Amino acid sequence: MVNQDKWEEPDIKTKPYCISKKAVLEAWLRVKANKGAAGVDGVSIAQFERKLKDNLYKVWNRMASGTYFPPPVRRVMIPKADGGERPLGIPTVGDRIAQMVVKLYLEPDVEPQFHADSYGYRPNKSAIDAVGQARQRCWRNDWVLDLDIKGFFDNIDHALMMRAVRKHTDCKWILLYVERWLKAPVSDENGIEHPREKGTPQGGVISPLLANVFLHHAFDGWMKQNHPQIPFERYADDIVVHCRTETQAQSIKRTIEERLRRCKLELHPDKTKIVYCKDGNRPGDYSNTGFDFLGYTFRPRTSKNRRGEYFVSFSPAISAKAAKRIHATMAEWRIHHKTYRDLEEIAAHVNPVVLGWVAYYGKFRKSALYAVFRCLNQRLVKWVQRKYKRCAHQRRAWQWLRRIACKDPVVFAHWQLGAMP
Repeated sequence: MVNQDKWEEPDIKTKPYCISKKAVLEAWLRVKANKGAAGVDGVSIAQFERKLKDNLYKVWNRMASGTYFPPPVRRVMIPKADGGERPLGIPTVGDRIAQMVVKLYLEPDVEPQFHADSYGYRPNKSAIDAVGQARQRCWRNDWVLDLDIKGFFDNIDHALMMRAVRKHTDCKWILLYVERWLKAPVSDENGIEHPREKGTPQGGVISPLLANVFLHHAFDGWMKQNHPQIPFERYADDIVVHCRTETQAQSIKRTIEERLRRCKLELHPDKTKIVYCKDGNRPGDYSNTGFDFLGYTFRPRTSKNRRGEYFVSFSPAISAKAAKRIHATMAEWRIHHKTYRDLEEIAAHVNPVVLGWVAYYGKFRKSALYAVFRCLNQRLVKWVQRKYKRCAHQRRAWQWLRRIACKDPVVFAHWQLGAMP
């Protein structure tokens, strides 16, 4: 570990760019906390730390002298819920530190200028905040324009990106390195490097901030100036716009399409749609009465008020895609094969993840998670069947698990939620 007291700034004045060594150390601590895989050089965080002082000095020295050139970004393909694949860029550990340095300097300048309804990758804002705001506005507005920007991260125009960054800073070294990161090549699975003429790779430390800067000018600020009466929520490139009428929704859709076209982006023709927020007070037969936003599906649902009366509400609950991802994770645990462990050990392994799911997807309509966690109970039953011969029959395994759940309902996090076997 680098001794912070000895991480002095004796030769900083001899460098062309005034970059603090303390900022480099802070950047390292944040990169280490975020963890992550190795980049094209194959150096992991643990390996980088073995020669930490030397490695940090190299990053600082090159950045402060203007000779830092980012290495290629390692590209990996991540499966998407729709069956496709999404490219993820993994910079080297050293490059992540360099990007974090720029973020530490740039973010305090741009953050206060961002729109209040921009929620993605911002301090003191979250996806749940965005979902909650969308929920309130769907109750007050009859229509939603669900926007999907086609390949946003892959299609950001570099010249427009640099123009947007220059509106917030004239710091030469920040502008220098942002431009170099935008142009850094991508290394595919075979090690072949591909030049990049547009876009910023998802996975980079600086990419979310740059995306917010770009869309602040391309969308947020433009909406505030030209359509201040139309509310919206934006989380990175996921955007929901609220409208009073269908006509207004159609009109603003055409206007936004034209605006994005001028910014060299386009809306996805199949995924962008106009949605009617149907509920008990808003009847009607429309083709689209639901949309997905940040892992939640908004649609008409039967609800019960405080007097015990049932009514139809347009509200969010965990989406089918999110539930499918949870089921896939549960399957990867292969609980039924871990008969060498006792129940408490299995609980200790799965509870932290389950608590995360509950904290996020249980924020709105928590009861929708019961069906999701029924799958986990079924996997526990299979474990019981394999673990205990007397419970080989499924009915007995269920009875055994229910006795445990009634006796000690705090063993599993989803039992505490109420999703009992």
